[in-house]
Amino acid sequence: MEVEAVLARARAARDAGATRFCMGAAYRSPKARELTQIAAMVREVRALGLETCATLGMLTPDQAEELKAAGLDYYNHNLDTSAEHYEKIITTRTYQDRLDTLAAVRAAGIKVCCGGILGMGETEIDRAKLLHTLATLPEHPESVPINQLVQVPGTPLDGTARLDPLQFVRAIAVARILMPKAHVRLSAGRTEMSDELQALCFLAGAN
Repeated sequence: MEVEAVLARARAARDAGATRFCMGAAYRSPKARELTQIAAMVREVRALGLETCATLGMLTPDQAEELKAAGLDYYNHNLDTSAEHYEKIITTRTYQDRLDTLAAVRAAGIKVCCGGILGMGETEIDRAKLLHTLATLPEHPESVPINQLVQVPGTPLDGTARLDPLQFVRAIAVARILMPKAHVRLSAGRTEMSDELQALCFLAGAN
């Protein structure tokens, strides 16, 4: 997208009451030209008085520094699942690649947004290991999105057994206990959740 098109969306979000604006691209990792354009977006969105967040795939330390210099507040890079289950889901990068990106972001002084996706055929142990990994990073992520898989027809995970709603609530509760100062967020899949499930998640500790 062009910078002005992104700014139009950011203004609309601000005017609707949003305080943070996240810009995402489905890169494996951004190229130099792409990062230069995104840095311009970050500067302009910040000038609107909004906090900025980006999710762009893997980053090198130098790329993280470039985004920090542009004024990026948060970087989202989810671990998705446990290290053991990860290779069954993702082949374009390794678990260590993700951890290295998180380290680069943290070293640059950008706040970390990192969580996972539940309902991808993982076990209860996998969910516990994901939360353990998040909670034993050198610093807890400031933001921890807990996503529920949105099944898309024709994709490999379409038809995966649905996660028991109370298992989702338990994951929220454990995230809250393990990372007491983090913002635990209901993210993807929320539109498919019942009002009752959302209420239980908030009672269990979601922000």
